[in-house]
Amino acid sequence: MNQIQRAAAALSSLSVFRGVLDQAVPRAFYRLLWAPQGSEREFFEAWGAFSASLCEQNGCDSLSRCLTEPVLDDDNAFSRMAASGTAEFPPALLEAASRDLEILLDAAALSPEDVLSGSGFAGRAEGLRLPGWKAGEPVPPLRGKGEGRARRLAEYYRKNGCGLFARRRAFFWRDGTLRPVAHPDPVRLADLSGYEIQRRMAVENTAAFLRGLPANNCLLYGDRGTGKSSTVKALLNEYYPQGLRMIQMPKEALSGFPALAGRLAGLPLKFIIFIDDLTFTHDDASYAPLKAVLEGGLASRPENTLVYATSNRRHLVRETFSDREGDEIHRNDTIQENLSLADRFGLSICFSLPDKKEYLAIVRSLAQRRGLRIEPEQLEAGAERWAIARGGRSPRCAVQYIRALEAQIRPRDPA
Repeated sequence: MNQIQRAAAALSSLSVFRGVLDQAVPRAFYRLLWAPQGSEREFFEAWGAFSASLCEQNGCDSLSRCLTEPVLDDDNAFSRMAASGTAEFPPALLEAASRDLEILLDAAALSPEDVLSGSGFAGRAEGLRLPGWKAGEPVPPLRGKGEGRARRLAEYYRKNGCGLFARRRAFFWRDGTLRPVAHPDPVRLADLSGYEIQRRMAVENTAAFLRGLPANNCLLYGDRGTGKSSTVKALLNEYYPQGLRMIQMPKEALSGFPALAGRLAGLPLKFIIFIDDLTFTHDDASYAPLKAVLEGGLASRPENTLVYATSNRRHLVRETFSDREGDEIHRNDTIQENLSLADRFGLSICFSLPDKKEYLAIVRSLAQRRGLRIEPEQLEAGAERWAIARGGRSPRCAVQYIRALEAQIRPRDPA
């Protein structure tokens, strides 16, 4: 058995980190190492497929990174136990994890010349100019030797979580499945102008939650375009390094909250379940599940989760005069039931439209932040015209005005 055959057999025997072989580059490399057992055509096809996969991951200069990076996201018995904060592992599990890591690093050290010479097809490759690669460095937790690799990796899982949550911050909950958000909104708290008191309330509640102190579910309500959703997303970007993750859930999926809670309970991270633009009608089927989620359900909300919702309505349920004047005998009971949902959010923060002075202050702040050189009178007059044309003043309106203004006054790039 030559070096390539031993590496292929070793990868076949991965146990704890077997899921790594499901990732693109490790899977393609694994196929390449076994290809010499087949035909010449199969070997060169496997080489081409592996090279293509490596290029897609920008890994031609670091095969080691591409083979070990999936370890950081792998969901397995070792990573789950480490993420839960376990200090001591069963000796057999720790030994198996250490062995798997050594196998991956040994495979990553194979050069193109090693693979070609061990294939039996080296003579056939002359003149083909096969694309090569460099070994490079593994991911930081795996640099070094011995059992210390597994310990350092366990510490990484303890700080960052495992599986999907290790290196992603934002997720969608769809059809009972968590799906990472490829490009989360990068808005930061420092990017937002105005509403300092409101944002301070949200920040303090979130900071308490992350410190393990009592914190409340939060309802951000008020007029459109006032920055409610942006505030929630900015909280994620501010506190992601401290272990905060966010899962956006449509109200139609609230019946699946117990299933989601079961996945999150016990993880070392903190989760905000984000429900955007929340409004109900009287016959809305998702009304009751949310009440149970917030308070009063048999299955309790895990301590590492909070619900943050935004709405244009303070009481969440759309109500008409006919509802109050209907023929129901106990109308007050129905009214109280409708109001009870909003009451279950321990923290309610109101975002109302700014007056002219506040609106222009936001405009000036945004212009200064963008470094726009324009006379104050001209800036404010343009801002007012922009607001009138769009039906009112709001922070969203101010942002749109500054974007349009910047596009006009910035010098054109030379052709």
